[in-house]
Amino acid sequence: MILQVGLGDRAAFSALYDATSAKLFGVCLRVLNNRAEAEDALQNVFVKVWQKASLYSANGYSPMTWLITLARNTAIDKLRTRRDGHVDIDDVHDLSDGAPTPEAEAVASSERAQLNRCLQELEAQKSEAVRRAYLDGDSYQDLAVRYDVPLNTMRTWLRRSLLKLRECLSR
Repeated sequence: MILQVGLGDRAAFSALYDATSAKLFGVCLRVLNNRAEAEDALQNVFVKVWQKASLYSANGYSPMTWLITLARNTAIDKLRTRRDGHVDIDDVHDLSDGAPTPEAEAVASSERAQLNRCLQELEAQKSEAVRRAYLDGDSYQDLAVRYDVPLNTMRTWLRRSLLKLRECLSR
């Protein structure tokens, strides 16, 4: 579907959205912990998908991995903007309930339990580094300083930890 979207196929884009939006919304919501910001981030993700689908190449990764990475990075960018003190005027007057729906909460709870189980299989420092990098938005440089290791060592820690997590989550 991604390749068809890259060719400008609107039906493929609609099908891709229907098939992946719930999962990608969950990723955004987990990083941002704010429903309105997660919805905004999800919209930005699909704008990027439409614009960059022609650049997608498998390189051994599944299309879902590419989409999840795009969603996570978009959400982290939004999180970093929030930390820098930027406030969108529209958010100030937003009185909507930010809580996820019961269905979304049940799915998130199940996925969270599985992810926590897999994170416990990692060494404590590496598990914490993964959480800080991919859930809290800490940069590789910040983590290297925090754990007093060279930057490339931190990258290796995170890469190997992600491979172990992927293996665990696929069981």
